[in-house]
Amino acid sequence: MNHETLQRYYALNAAAIEDTYDKPERQADLALLRQRLPELLRGHKVLEIACGTGYWTRLIGASAASIHAIDVNEEALALARARQPEGNVTFAQADAFDLPPAPGEYTAVFAGFWWSHVKREEQERFVAQLRAKLGKDVLLVLLDNVYVDGSSTVIARTDQEGNTYQFRTLPSGERLEIVKNFPTDSYLRKKLAASTKEIRIERWQYYWLLTARLK
Repeated sequence: MNHETLQRYYALNAAAIEDTYDKPERQADLALLRQRLPELLRGHKVLEIACGTGYWTRLIGASAASIHAIDVNEEALALARARQPEGNVTFAQADAFDLPPAPGEYTAVFAGFWWSHVKREEQERFVAQLRAKLGKDVLLVLLDNVYVDGSSTVIARTDQEGNTYQFRTLPSGERLEIVKNFPTDSYLRKKLAASTKEIRIERWQYYWLLTARLK
């Protein structure tokens, strides 16, 4: 699996990305997150990475000072732009692994459901890039999935690096194998230790939320 496969999946499935938030069993957790995230990012100048169709952009935009939301897929961005109310949000097509230098432009960086798609061997490089491009003391907020039998897509295999994979079905019926990792708290702390400080992790049944400061 490579970045191109992941990009293709989200490009061809953009219209259905937000369906996952309709699962009945996840509503209690989502209600808590809809309160928690705007509180965390209130008043911040936010860079949102891999914003997709803008589900969390719309939520955070109500309290953040500003949001610059990026995604590699123009198909998802078109939906995000159409659904975003007028105001303090801008969108741009950009690669999460090739961010432009922006020291001092942002006070926070948010990535929802992106970390799980980053291969374990690439995660430290990704966080180090954030520190190099954005500067120190920027608030990092990561939101992602907990694996739950019966609700999560079944894990198809695990590679030699420990990455886990799922099969996802496109509207055409084609199946694609994409990376989807489910880290423990101790693993997250280890991976983020070199580039961040003040790491805090909260877990619910279906989601985890991490905050830290870039060193």
